[in-house]
Amino acid sequence: MVEQSEMIGLLAKELQVRPEHAAAVAELLDEGNTVPFIARYRKERHGAMDDQTIRLLSERLQYLRGLDARRTEVKNAIEEQGKLTPQLEAAIEAASTLAEVEDIYRPYRPKRRTRASVAREKGLEPLAQLLFSGQGGKASPLTLAEGYVNEEKGVETPEEALQGAKDIIAEDLSDDAKIRRRLRDQLQRTAVLCSQAATEEDTVYRLYYEFEEPVRKLQSHRVLAINRGEKEEVLKVSLRTEEEKAVSTILEGAVKPGHPYESLLREVSEDAWNRLIFPSLEREVRNDLTENANEQAIHTFALNLRPLLMQPPVKNQVTLGFDPAYRTGCKLAVVDGTGRVLETGVIYPTKPHNKVEEGKKILRALCDRHGVTCIAIGNGTASRESEIFVSDFLKEYGRKVSYMVVSEAGASVYSASKLGAEEFPDYDVSLRSAVSIARRLQDPLAELVKIDPKAIGVGQYQHDMPQAKLSETLDGVVEDCVNAVGVDLNTASPSLLRRVAGISQMVAKNVAAYREEKGRFSSRKELLKVPKLGPKAFEQCAGFLRVPESENVLDHTAVHPESYQAAEKLLSLCGYQLSEVGSLKDLDGRLKAYGPEKAAEACGVGLPTLRDIAAELQKPGRDPRDELPPPLLRTDVLELSDLKPGMKLTGTVRNVVDFGAFIDVGVHQDGLVHLSQICEKFIRHPSEILTVGDIVDVTVLEVDPVKKRIALTMREQKGRA
Repeated sequence: MVEQSEMIGLLAKELQVRPEHAAAVAELLDEGNTVPFIARYRKERHGAMDDQTIRLLSERLQYLRGLDARRTEVKNAIEEQGKLTPQLEAAIEAASTLAEVEDIYRPYRPKRRTRASVAREKGLEPLAQLLFSGQGGKASPLTLAEGYVNEEKGVETPEEALQGAKDIIAEDLSDDAKIRRRLRDQLQRTAVLCSQAATEEDTVYRLYYEFEEPVRKLQSHRVLAINRGEKEEVLKVSLRTEEEKAVSTILEGAVKPGHPYESLLREVSEDAWNRLIFPSLEREVRNDLTENANEQAIHTFALNLRPLLMQPPVKNQVTLGFDPAYRTGCKLAVVDGTGRVLETGVIYPTKPHNKVEEGKKILRALCDRHGVTCIAIGNGTASRESEIFVSDFLKEYGRKVSYMVVSEAGASVYSASKLGAEEFPDYDVSLRSAVSIARRLQDPLAELVKIDPKAIGVGQYQHDMPQAKLSETLDGVVEDCVNAVGVDLNTASPSLLRRVAGISQMVAKNVAAYREEKGRFSSRKELLKVPKLGPKAFEQCAGFLRVPESENVLDHTAVHPESYQAAEKLLSLCGYQLSEVGSLKDLDGRLKAYGPEKAAEACGVGLPTLRDIAAELQKPGRDPRDELPPPLLRTDVLELSDLKPGMKLTGTVRNVVDFGAFIDVGVHQDGLVHLSQICEKFIRHPSEILTVGDIVDVTVLEVDPVKKRIALTMREQKGRA
């Protein structure tokens, strides 16, 4: 069993953090603390690690503990067979991955009935050992086999005895952990993945109809595409490798030079490779490729989800949500600056109705009546026609109103959900979608938390991922984002509340029920009256919940209640009153003059916590999203036919994938900036430069109106207008 200190040392080395900080995080996690709480309010203990590093440490700690538990299981299983030696135990303890542990356990694992096990039952193992050791003298293998003919055991000829012995040797070779490790490494270095068409039809997988690439160079998105094509029976996939080199590797690991039965062992090695080892290792290598590709895809999804959730809200805007459709009409919902629904309606400006003028009249009345300043258009069916309609209307309207095409991915899921029905029982599904689209523009985070992260539409191959791992990772991203922004305790929906550190789904409902029965919370302390919300949950969640109505100004901030005395002491040291919080013009200067270290000691907190308190006192309840560039709002629309090579445009990054980024340039169809066109220098992944929501300048390279593809570049185009 590996000591905790060894695990901590390994984690510290992997994550490049100090061992005492890694140990502190492990201890805090074991005590039941949440990642956001640890990241924000225990900085002194872990050296100010960010939430992503803490999550990574948590995942690796779980893996290492699982590995250690498996080591113990394997040792116990071998010991029960009476075969555990000191050397074997040392090898198990030294194994650094689950694959290595399973390789060592392989010879001792209970097996189904095999050719080798049948041969052992017939008493042929001594012959196998004689041949493998080369101690048969000058006798030929067949001559040695004659002594093992036994009709009672079913061995009727020397040839049968010899074949049984070879089957035993082949299985022993295939179970040898060192040989398997060398062959696995060899495959990963030299094998080539090949895919061929299994159909004559033209499909989206045509790129892989005659495809081959070394395993070590294979990009994760290609692995996932090939896997899906194979699953849909469009592709046949195999690994190609050098059989002769593999057989030589087996012989080198098992046979000493000058062995009297080398030719027989070569034959056995070929059989072991082709029948036992290669099929097994091929599955392993394919599984490793898939696992790595899944990890990369999940990582990319998380990278995209974070900036999408953290998009700046369009605050204090009366917004009209526009859910496009054809036959059933476009659904409209006007919401005020707080997201409250003011009015809904339906218009039919698209085919087959084409009631354009009637639609403009209704739209004008809604805008006049409620002072609409922004229109959010969903990007689903009929979005293009709806955008043209809205653009034409705005040219005629005369007042300043802008619009933005908003991703409606997952809106229909939310609208038809139990949550949607509970929130808007009086509206049908389509009108709920219009409300959701409007609110997505106003406050993306508050609205998107109501939707399963997998349905938000910023990943690749998300339906092929291991769903539990994907959900766990994405839920972690949502939790980090919600807690980074903070939540208004008196207005947050249960969907938003349950993403706050320490608050379960049941407690979130209890908070909402308490609010409904008792009225608005007047302080953070009042949270302790909520059923099922005990001291531990309060400790975890309190700092992330804001109570703007509280008489204690610190309840408006991200200062944790455990640090209220420290905050008041800091104000006193710097000559301020609690009532001045929010208008402290020179707190930093006074703190510097007093001495931050001296002030931290006087306040009884660490320096990182003191700095966080000072920042909050100057900007209570600040929203980190306000520091990001605002979303790109439009007043006019472009057609695909308007785009020409060399045209310069401004767009919004909608999705970042392994091979590039998709950019919304205002023509309904997103354009692709390939990885090679993002910048002049070499980058391995688009996420090194771009994140979802970035506003970027691009140049059109090529437009294919038939396939509706737009190729863009962010690199400087020399010689082009």
